[in-house]
Amino acid sequence: MKSIGIDIGGTRIKAVLIDKDGNVLYHSYRPTEDNTDMSWRQTVLDIANEIKNKFDEKELVLGISAPGLPNEKNTAIAYMPGRMQGLENFNWQASLKLPTCVLNDAVAAMVAEASFGAARKKKNAVLVTLGTGVGGAILIDGKPYQGAFNKAGHIGHMVIDDEGDRDVTGMPGSLEECIGECTIVKRTEGRFSSTREMLDAMKNGDEYAKIVWLKSVRQLAIGLSSITNILSPETIVLGGGITEAGTELFEPLHEYMAHYEWRTGGKKTEIVKAVFGDLAGAVGAAFYAMRHYTENEIHLN
Repeated sequence: MKSIGIDIGGTRIKAVLIDKDGNVLYHSYRPTEDNTDMSWRQTVLDIANEIKNKFDEKELVLGISAPGLPNEKNTAIAYMPGRMQGLENFNWQASLKLPTCVLNDAVAAMVAEASFGAARKKKNAVLVTLGTGVGGAILIDGKPYQGAFNKAGHIGHMVIDDEGDRDVTGMPGSLEECIGECTIVKRTEGRFSSTREMLDAMKNGDEYAKIVWLKSVRQLAIGLSSITNILSPETIVLGGGITEAGTELFEPLHEYMAHYEWRTGGKKTEIVKAVFGDLAGAVGAAFYAMRHYTENEIHLN
């Protein structure tokens, strides 16, 4: 059996074909063009059909990774307000005539990391994505945990500052508000338009940029320490564009974690960078679908 994985991102649609060992046999990128005519949806259908026809596999399944909350059976995205018109409740399986599973994009990325990446052979882990927003996913006893309403893992909406501005879910001073790219202009009082621009200024001796950045990293450490108290994972995997800051992120983060994390018996949670880049959602969705249809239960480790 082989599996197609398609990750529907805000900018690009990524597609892969993988085998049972997670080897990427084929990959493709297309622009999303999220607009009112729903042309992005036809792009997804075209890519899936192209791969299906190109490889002519007898046993082929499909995994879809997308923003939003999937329904209870993981057959469609049930809730994604405000963008990706045409995504909610669309029946991919009926349109493509392929056995299909649909996952939240962060959960799909966790499946990839737990199967073949930074959380491989871990039983309990957390993925946090640091990008435009802050997303997340949870692995418990080797399985992705989606919770009631498939809403689990929205780590970016935990509260760090109860007097802070409300985020898109209405939570005040959330982790997403503290470090997400979406608030960089506000956090820097209009001085910087991106995290990369702020970090470049910091490297050139800008003290203001350094203060803002280290505050964000400290708040991230507080959030991650809270996760360790609630879930006690072996590993926290950090992904997303902000992790490209490298040592500028990880060195102060480890210092702050040493200050905030409750390390009983000297034990601490491992914090590592994600292995998969922008294909994580597609690979994870493909593998989830493959395992679902071969075992009917997702055991990753």
